[in-house]
Amino acid sequence: MSRGTSSLRIVVMGYVVRGPLAGPTWHHLQYVRGLVELGHEVWYLEDSEDYAACYDPAQQIVTADPSYGLAYAQRVFDRMGPGLGQRWAYFDAMQNTWHGPAGANMPAICRDADLLLNVSGVNALRPWVAQIPHRALIDTDPVFMQVDILNDAPRRRFAEAHTAFFTYGESFGLPGCTMPDDGLPWRPTRQPVVLSAWVPTPGPADGRYTTVLLWDSYDVREWQGHRWGMKSVEMERVLDMPARCGHRFEMALGGPTAPHNRLAALGWHTADPLAVTCDPWDYQAYLRQSKAEFSVAKHGYVASGSGWFSERSASYMALGRPVVVQETGFSRHLPTGEGVLPFTTLDQAVAAVAEVDANYARHVDAARAVIESHFDARQVLARLVEQACEPKLAPKPAPTLANPAQHHT
Repeated sequence: MSRGTSSLRIVVMGYVVRGPLAGPTWHHLQYVRGLVELGHEVWYLEDSEDYAACYDPAQQIVTADPSYGLAYAQRVFDRMGPGLGQRWAYFDAMQNTWHGPAGANMPAICRDADLLLNVSGVNALRPWVAQIPHRALIDTDPVFMQVDILNDAPRRRFAEAHTAFFTYGESFGLPGCTMPDDGLPWRPTRQPVVLSAWVPTPGPADGRYTTVLLWDSYDVREWQGHRWGMKSVEMERVLDMPARCGHRFEMALGGPTAPHNRLAALGWHTADPLAVTCDPWDYQAYLRQSKAEFSVAKHGYVASGSGWFSERSASYMALGRPVVVQETGFSRHLPTGEGVLPFTTLDQAVAAVAEVDANYARHVDAARAVIESHFDARQVLARLVEQACEPKLAPKPAPTLANPAQHHT
């Protein structure tokens, strides 16, 4: 280490310019702000990849033009913390052009960096980041990341270019967890929460149970006879919640396959997802006006017993909002029963809502307490950085790749 482990130059890669929505923004930038608060020199770098992948919410299109995302990123970084407005860059590979205040200097910054955190694995490893000595891949989409690595040789080569591997599938390798083993030495981690960015407030006892949900994120994945699906699969199990508990459930629901009319007929409220997610602080306000969160997880997370826990649910809890959420195996790693109430069946979900209603103040306090004890960025990131800078663990021999025709993009 060129600066000692107490103060490193760290490059964080994420998905803000190409995905200018509040959920991904908070998810990725809490790594940046949390590392700064630990005393590190932190820079944010995003890569266009080699295809048109910029989402423009104003036009609701995917385009090669990063203009919307660049303006959004500057507003967000300016507000996210002192000095951060000057510490980000975006590389447009299709135009071979750098953007952002640090764009002109980013290759030089990378040359002297100690650690790269490739959050969610959605950024290419160009030569300027491939030379950083410690390169951590952070899998925030367990099961799906592993299946893609198993099914796709280029994806495996991309993953193996990293030197450390972390996953939100905290149960990986434990008995009862059926996450596919791609041969990489995954270690558990979870979403860091910058406590100062999430000020808890008293919850509205008469508010709704809400969530922000994409009905189908992408295609089903397959591996060795298993099919791993989306939240739409698991929502079928709980569609009767309004009939059982009253019409107090709302989703800021996105995705072209979302059955809005069917949900309305069953008593669900739906909110405009863009109105909720186009600004990080409007997103916070939406969570804050909720009584609690009620949500399912992707089928792949549930069926595999992955131990994944939602970064969105962590945000609700940081604001002092209890969460009633589908069990993925996270109860092996987090305290549950107060503040975070897991369910497997519809009856359990109904009982959990009744418990929150009956003892609301206790669950409000407990939700924030779980975040402080288990998600505090100072703890999560200190451990992550220490482990990422250890000598590289050798991967096991790669499993035989499936027929490429089985791969779903």
